[in-house]
Amino acid sequence: MRIQFLDSLSELSASEWNALVPDHNPFLSHEFLSALERHRCVGECSGWIPRHLACRDEHGRLLGAAPLYLKYNSYGEFVFDWGWAEAYRRQGLSYYPKLVGAIPYTPVTSPRLLLAPDQPDPQATARTMIDQVLEESRHRQFSSIHWLFPTAADLDPLLAQGFLHRLGCQFHWRNRSYRDFQDFLDTFTAKRRKNINRERRLVRDAGLELRLLSGHEATEAEWRVLHDFYRSTFDRLGGTPTLTLPFFQEIATTLGDQIVLVLARSQGREVAGAISFRGDTTLYGRHWGCRADYDSLHFEACYYQGLEYCIRTGLQHFEPGAQGEHKIYRGFLPTLTHSTHWIAHPGFRSAVADFLARETPALQQYAGELLRHSPYRDEVTPDAPDVAGPT
Repeated sequence: MRIQFLDSLSELSASEWNALVPDHNPFLSHEFLSALERHRCVGECSGWIPRHLACRDEHGRLLGAAPLYLKYNSYGEFVFDWGWAEAYRRQGLSYYPKLVGAIPYTPVTSPRLLLAPDQPDPQATARTMIDQVLEESRHRQFSSIHWLFPTAADLDPLLAQGFLHRLGCQFHWRNRSYRDFQDFLDTFTAKRRKNINRERRLVRDAGLELRLLSGHEATEAEWRVLHDFYRSTFDRLGGTPTLTLPFFQEIATTLGDQIVLVLARSQGREVAGAISFRGDTTLYGRHWGCRADYDSLHFEACYYQGLEYCIRTGLQHFEPGAQGEHKIYRGFLPTLTHSTHWIAHPGFRSAVADFLARETPALQQYAGELLRHSPYRDEVTPDAPDVAGPT
């Protein structure tokens, strides 16, 4: 096998890369990742330096690939290691640069080791890829390697190579063949069902008109408004709005049908918007912004419109983004996420391993306790995610 490290995804064709992407995952697509590079959403200015991996056989066929970035900060990762970086600093050591396998600014579980499905031994390819990443990191003296939000299938080869396992918790929805939104609500307790009906009524009574459209259907003016909404959230909460208007305009063309937009209008003027993405089976809520505070509009635009869309189109899962315990009462149950970490320094590796040994059971207990607040009538939801997770 032959390994290449690429400074830009443009060094690979879209057809080669996308052939390895399952479920038409929008964030793993060549279109999404290369647009980030073209419009300087990643690069030296943001501290996300592309260092993608490609693995070919002796005939030049692409057997595997991985989106990788050299990082000079921990911004936009959603698996928080600021404390680890500070511990390095206090000892006079450099935590940055580090190598990260992730989708920039996107806390979505998806394969991190992209493998051609029809090859003789995909696990051998995965091991080779991981070995080469470790060799590259030792050679360039990176402090650490972090694979963020990998699937369960990615865990085995990574843990077998000595990576440390860390858990996180998000809130996801699963479609149980609901006929419509009312059928979904009928599975709730009376109290929670009443609360959702009340929130939706408040939006209607405020005279707000909501439209759902694809990326292709939005006009140039509407994309400018949506980008303003996206930026406004960072202005209000802090942080850096790294995704540029030209980035959104490009993916509106290249990924248009995989972009699901909700625009809320009052008196003929857009007042809020939500941007989601979809694959073959899953809807992913990503960005939201508004001009003014309307009671329950966030829940309607970011959750209820998406749930109706999933039920209507037959999508099986809805991941509305990181954090947010309030999502439980609206049907999104605690779901464990994963990350894996290789620490070069033996002493710090031991310290991180000790920290994770204490954090893991606490996180599992936290997720289990949250599951007890499920809004569904069943005392134990039949298809609730396994909050214990792999050990």
